[in-house]
Amino acid sequence: MTGTAAPHGPMHGLRVVELCEEVGEFAGKLLADMGADVVKVEPPGGSRTRSYAPFVDDEPDPDRSLFFWHYNTSKRSVALDLDGEEGREAFRRLVADADVLVEDRAPGWMAERGLDYEDLRGDNPGLIHCAITPFGRSGPRAHDPATDLTILAGGGPVWSCGYDDHSIPPVRGGGNQGYQTGCHWALITILTALLYRDGGGGGQFIDVSLHAASNVTTEAGSYQWLVAEETVQRQTGRHAGVNPSGPTQVQAKDGVWMNTGLFPRRPHEFRILIEWMQELGHYDDYEQSPLLEVAAGMDRMLDMGRAAEDDEEAALLSAGREAMIFLVQRMDAYDYFYGAQERGFQVGIIYAPEDVIEDPHFIARGFRTEVEHPELGRSFVYPGAPYAFQGSPWAIMRRPPLTGEHTAEVLAELDSA
Repeated sequence: MTGTAAPHGPMHGLRVVELCEEVGEFAGKLLADMGADVVKVEPPGGSRTRSYAPFVDDEPDPDRSLFFWHYNTSKRSVALDLDGEEGREAFRRLVADADVLVEDRAPGWMAERGLDYEDLRGDNPGLIHCAITPFGRSGPRAHDPATDLTILAGGGPVWSCGYDDHSIPPVRGGGNQGYQTGCHWALITILTALLYRDGGGGGQFIDVSLHAASNVTTEAGSYQWLVAEETVQRQTGRHAGVNPSGPTQVQAKDGVWMNTGLFPRRPHEFRILIEWMQELGHYDDYEQSPLLEVAAGMDRMLDMGRAAEDDEEAALLSAGREAMIFLVQRMDAYDYFYGAQERGFQVGIIYAPEDVIEDPHFIARGFRTEVEHPELGRSFVYPGAPYAFQGSPWAIMRRPPLTGEHTAEVLAELDSA
């Protein structure tokens, strides 16, 4: 159980000031959970994300927002009024003692208050100031309004998300993926700038564009057009591509949806599939089993590129794909998943969020992270990290801060420095 863990992560010793709402909070969380001392600067009434539902026990309260909780673990909170000179002066003192400032204010907001990079660097030449905005601080769209939806739509990912039926409009993945993608790029650039600074290069300003971050995260969409002038098309539960591929999503016997992934193409994969179907007693019931035998006896891998022109190639590939679907429909989802993975087939269960948290593999990896909330007399399970450090463990060091919880503590540290 975490919540009082000692700061020992890979970013231990790094001091970060965060001035972010929903756009940039995730960047601060990534640094904080890796051990950085992240001081979140909030207005006196608290960040607006504290008002975002859902709330613990459905009781709206600035300190009970699950949205805020998720994005603000391991941070300390300082309440400052940056519209007043006293608050701005405290902010300058905070930044003067920091390694990194990460903020997501609209272009011009920081400069209007005398808190921009050029205003702050004099007291801290080594400062790395990372600004996260929808379109970057410069250019014709710098001041355009945006949401996570419009970022993903205009950046390109939405084009690749949706269904085979193109009469249905494209869809946007939930969970603020546009903001989170930008925050990951912010983290990468911050770490790169730290390496540059520690090599003698000094501090610098970093201008992160969420729009551009989404565009370079479109898998092959952008590059397919830039290189070949071909446009990828969205497909149900599959990678967008110029040429359509066969369906892969199937409901298992217990009603759970599966993605059957890559179907057999190599002779030994067909032999493994045949043996598996025989073990389960389904082989003789599969009408295309003779085609599986032909594919298993070949001396080469089947080529999906030839299927459009070679009827035999297409028939053998189809027999393998249909055999996987045949099995899914006769097995419970986890039995199929485990059996397929055990035999080297890349398949996956389409999990609901609650299923992920309870998955045996995630539990064994320690992904479930229990965090104490002493003021509520309870602990709560949080998602963990997708990585594990051998020498400098990742940890949620403390539960998300209460509004302005550490103001006196942090300001006292500045006075004693």
